[in-house]
Amino acid sequence: MVHVLDLLGCVVHERTTEAALQAAPGAIRQFLRFLSRYGEPVDSDQAIETRIREHVMEGNWLGYGDPTPGFRRDFEPLAVNTLEQGVRRLGWMKEEIIQRLKKLDITALAEVPDHGRSLAAILEHLAESQIVYVRYLVGPLEGTSGLLRTMQKEQGTALAMFRELMDLHVARLAALNAAERELQVPHGQVTWTAHRALRRSLEHAWEHLREIERRTGAV
Repeated sequence: MVHVLDLLGCVVHERTTEAALQAAPGAIRQFLRFLSRYGEPVDSDQAIETRIREHVMEGNWLGYGDPTPGFRRDFEPLAVNTLEQGVRRLGWMKEEIIQRLKKLDITALAEVPDHGRSLAAILEHLAESQIVYVRYLVGPLEGTSGLLRTMQKEQGTALAMFRELMDLHVARLAALNAAERELQVPHGQVTWTAHRALRRSLEHAWEHLREIERRTGAV
């Protein structure tokens, strides 16, 4: 997994380190095009040259998003403008996921491919993970447990529950106060901070948006 820390939310996930590094320039350009569609002042046609700033080789989940002990930037207080930018991007990713899946019927969402999981299961996994990122930082988010149970038990609610859960998650991130933006909360080997929670929320949403794009094709 390549984390493009100067482009908050951009992450590249491939089967090997070499493949991820090779794919990074194209993935960065695709992320820039995504931002450009929503009006961010970026040049998606600029020349892209990558270099390894830090090669993380520690952690139980190496290569899956949360290197231990973390990136140096994760421990910096989260600036208001960075939070606002990240919240906007997360909202765009949520809407693109919903737009891609809303035309599919229940059967298509529940269909399990030969390799992988159903689209409904991806939505459940992503929503649950997002809520965990907030919980690790500031505690449980009211109202999410019931929505998750409904999502798990009632076929056909996946997309609606996903929207509600993501709306709650995005709203709580947007409401982080000055003290919360400087928190450092230990969870096992990992220390959670506002910067880390925002980074992982964006990276994880982007990773599964790309997966859903590959699964659903042109919309």
